[in-house]
Amino acid sequence: MRFLPVGDSMTIGATGDFTWRYRLWQHFETVCPDSYEIVGPRTTLYDPGTNAALSDAYADPSFPPAARRHLAGWGEGWLHMAPVIADAVREAEAEVLLVSLGLIDLGFYSDAEQTAANARAFIAAARTADPHIRMVLLPVIPNVRAESDAPFAASCARFNELLAKAVADLATPSSPLLLASRPPGYDIHTDTYDGTHPGPTGEHLLAAAFADAMHQAWGLGGPYARQRTSQRSAVPQPEPPQSALPKSSLPQPA
Repeated sequence: MRFLPVGDSMTIGATGDFTWRYRLWQHFETVCPDSYEIVGPRTTLYDPGTNAALSDAYADPSFPPAARRHLAGWGEGWLHMAPVIADAVREAEAEVLLVSLGLIDLGFYSDAEQTAANARAFIAAARTADPHIRMVLLPVIPNVRAESDAPFAASCARFNELLAKAVADLATPSSPLLLASRPPGYDIHTDTYDGTHPGPTGEHLLAAAFADAMHQAWGLGGPYARQRTSQRSAVPQPEPPQSALPKSSLPQPA
């Protein structure tokens, strides 16, 4: 299977990050090393120093270049990905989209209803490139802003309702849609480094959300190794990456 990760800053990552994409690559290498490929038009991380996606400085430099491929961008949401997803699917010959979008939209670009409309447009566009494309969609995980901004928290909850409805309305036998579950126990105070972007434990939990959803619903791959996430204290905590610092003037939904 050919997997294309699609997302915003939580997916692209920044200089010094591992990313959940890296954790998912490790998982695939364990459960199905000869039957998958990660595809996409981009490979880099966001570089705070240049305010652009120009960094190759992953936390593990042995992360293979081919496995780094994705369609993700700092400050990009459904609004930005809907117009480009068809070309990305067509050119990469992607078979499964792993999508984590919405937080930046709700924080800066659109309300819940508009964001849901853009998600539906994304799904329709992807199907113009491949009518049999599969998609796994992760609901929005409210960040630290939601703790003090009640309207924003309500907007996140409303969008998640609308995303679930879109999945139910638009899923077909020939092009299945799967709504992943919010990772059980995901805590923005311990699983992120700034209240939004995943740290090591958060990366494992996000990778597990995608891996377990695909395995349980479609029999793809295998269950994510629970020892990676069952004891957070057992996961090494490196020095905060540069991405823990203020990135730039780009929008951050925090």
